Amino acid sequence: MTSVVLGVSAGIAVYKSCELLRLFTESGHDVRVVPTRDALRFVGEPTWAALSGNPVTTEVWESVHEVPHVRIGQSADLVVVAPATADVLARAAHGMANDLLTNTLLTARCPVVFAPAMHTEMWEHPATRANVATLRERGAIVIEPAVGRLTGADTGPGRLPDPAEIFEVCRRVLAGRRDDLAGRHVVVSAGGTREAIDPVRFIGNRSSGLQGYALARTAVARGAEVTLVAANVTLPDPAGAKVVRVESARQLRDAVLAAAEHADAVVMAAAVADFRPVRQSETKIKKSSAEPDPIHLVKNPDILAELGETRRARREAYAAGDAPAHDAPAGRGRDAGNGSDAAREAGAGGPRPRVIVGFAAETDDVLANGRAKLERKGCDLLVVNQVGENLAFGTPDNAAVVLTAEGGSVEIPRGPKEDLADVVWDLVAQRLA
Repeated sequence: MTSVVLGVSAGIAVYKSCELLRLFTESGHDVRVVPTRDALRFVGEPTWAALSGNPVTTEVWESVHEVPHVRIGQSADLVVVAPATADVLARAAHGMANDLLTNTLLTARCPVVFAPAMHTEMWEHPATRANVATLRERGAIVIEPAVGRLTGADTGPGRLPDPAEIFEVCRRVLAGRRDDLAGRHVVVSAGGTREAIDPVRFIGNRSSGLQGYALARTAVARGAEVTLVAANVTLPDPAGAKVVRVESARQLRDAVLAAAEHADAVVMAAAVADFRPVRQSETKIKKSSAEPDPIHLVKNPDILAELGETRRARREAYAAGDAPAHDAPAGRGRDAGNGSDAAREAGAGGPRPRVIVGFAAETDDVLANGRAKLERKGCDLLVVNQVGENLAFGTPDNAAVVLTAEGGSVEIPRGPKEDLADVVWDLVAQRLA
C-alpha cells in the first residue's frame, strides 16, 4: 500500500483538503495527515483522524518512542502539502524544523508536491517567488495556484487548485516521477475553435480538449511551467497550469504566438478550424421559407506552419548573428564565439520554441497524410491519430503514431490519454536535453 503524507497548513482553503484526503483514501492509499498547529483552527484533529483512519498530531513530542519527526518522512512514498501557505513555503525553503510538518519535509526522500494557497500579494511577493524557486531547484514540485475568488471579495492568482486536479498531479508523480521538464516552459493548446456565423451559430468541431489537458497535467507533474491555451473547453483547469481561454482560431493564434516567444516547446493539440465565414451576421439569421444565403468561407491562419516558419527565420538570423536578445544563449551575444550553429542552439537559449509538436486528425491514409503534413508544417514531431466514431474525440483513451522530422516513427498503442501525453513529453525532453 502506498504511503502518502498530507501536510496541511493554516489557510481558509484547508476545507478543500478534506476532499483531497478522500480521493487518496478511496484510491487505496494509506494517508497520514500532518497539520500545522494553526491549521487545526480551521479543521479539527477528529476530522482528519476519521477521514484518514490514522492518528493526527502536530508535535514532535507526542509518541516520542516512535520518533515521528523522522519516521513519517522516511516511510512516505509521497508528501503533498495542500494548502501550502507562504509561511510553510518559507520555512521549507530555509530548512527550518520547528514543527512536525517541517521535520517531515526535511526527512522525506520521496517526491514532494506543494499546492500553494494565499492572497495574490503574498504569492507575488519577491520573497515567496524566491522560496518557490529554491524549492523547485531542489526537485520539489510547486504547483502554480489557480486564479479566482479568494477570501472576501479579492480575486486573483493564489486560489488552491481543484482537489481532483491536485490529486491527478500526485497520481502521475506516484506512477513514476520524471523531472526532465523541470525549469522548462511549455505551451499546450487544447479544445476546438469556434467560428461565428451569427450571435447564435458557429462552425466548430468535436474536440473535447481531453488530450490537451492530459498533456498539460503530465507536463506539470514532470516539473514544467505550463501555459494552456484552451478553446471552448469545459473541463476543470489542470492544477499548476496557467490557462488562457479563447474561442476562435485567430484568438488562439494570438495567444499561442505570444506564449511561444519564451517557450521551450509548443504542443498544438487543439483542433483548429481551417475556415471561417467571410462575414458574421450581427443579428441571428432568421429561418424563412426562402433558401438561406450561402455562407462564404475564408481560410484561417495556419498556426502550426506559422510557428515553424517563424522559428526557421529566427534560426537563419541566429546563424548570421542577428538574433534578438531573448534568442541568444546565456553568456552569448550577437558576436559570440565561433562555435557551430548546432552547439550554439544547444545552449541555454537559441531560437524559440526549440521543439514544435503538431497533431493531425486523419480519417484515411493516416500515415501518408501525416508525413506530408509534417514536412509542410516544419514541426519536429507530429502526433497522427485516426478519428471517427468513438475514436479520439471525447474518449478517455487514444492511440497514435508520432512521426519525427528525421523520418522516424513511434507507435503508441491505445491507452489512457495521459500515457500518450507522457510518450510525447519523453520525445520532447530528449530533444531539449
